[in-house]
Amino acid sequence: MVVVLTVDQRDSRSHADEVPDLLARLAGAPGLLRPFQRTVGDEVQAVLADADAAVGTIGLLLRAGGWSVGVGVGPVEEPLPADTRAGRGAAYLHARDAVTRAKSVPHRIAVGGEDYRAEQLETVLWLWAGILERRTDRGWEVVDALDEGLSHVEAGRRLGISQSAVSQRAQAAGLVDERRARRLAGDLLADLLAGPAGSTPNAPRTEKEDRR
Repeated sequence: MVVVLTVDQRDSRSHADEVPDLLARLAGAPGLLRPFQRTVGDEVQAVLADADAAVGTIGLLLRAGGWSVGVGVGPVEEPLPADTRAGRGAAYLHARDAVTRAKSVPHRIAVGGEDYRAEQLETVLWLWAGILERRTDRGWEVVDALDEGLSHVEAGRRLGISQSAVSQRAQAAGLVDERRARRLAGDLLADLLAGPAGSTPNAPRTEKEDRR
């Protein structure tokens, strides 16, 4: 079981080709079984097997904006060919259906999979995307600083604001909500990758939310 991400540039006929920049940004993404490659037109595709790595890459795409994202989860024909575009199997078909549907659904991201859990994951990704879409540049400054491991005091010093201002911006940015949504997305995707529903259930992770 793998994750295939098929990503298509929105409004490509009225905008410059942004695929080269996206490929450069995603070249070092962790957990890639097969790297992002341009398929046709303004579309790129990659294959991943790790849930957390896939969710991290999805987060980068959501933050970048301007892309329709199709997430396909399922088996593929093995061995995988060296060329990402040459792969075959259900995960590729699910990703193709998902990216087509993503062009007309909220937040421009959709998930295709083997059972009902794909819809559950899609719902969580919509909630996560909604948080990111509302986040301001000031919110991102605080979130990026805290994600580096800085305390609220240290982040305030870097940004030239008070500790209370850091807390206020983090709350307005939906930091805690986003972290929970992201972790739940990772859990759901890991469960999908484990196989058919009920075959190899994954216990939810219990890591406490970091509320710095």
